[in-house]
Amino acid sequence: MEQLFRENNIEVKRVNYFIDELTEEKLRDLLKKSNLTPFEILRKKEPISKELNITEETASAEIIKLIVENPALLQRPIVEYGDKAVLARPIEKALELINSK
Repeated sequence: MEQLFRENNIEVKRVNYFIDELTEEKLRDLLKKSNLTPFEILRKKEPISKELNITEETASAEIIKLIVENPALLQRPIVEYGDKAVLARPIEKALELINSK
């Protein structure tokens, strides 16, 4: 991803939520900017997701809490650009977001 941005002269600040704490406030902000639900950004195939029995019926607030407590549950990369964000899967979605400004 970083190479793709460099090739397009876009400065990148990478955040690793395994090192830099992901707060509920930040996650809610990313969800708002991306117009996604907590379930949509959940890595559903992660073993811990199955262990925690997270389903579409699980309350959004509970999913947010679980993602903050277990960052491996967060799909990534999420690219934030100004007042918008996108789950960059595939990575070209990030370029679409940046080029739309």
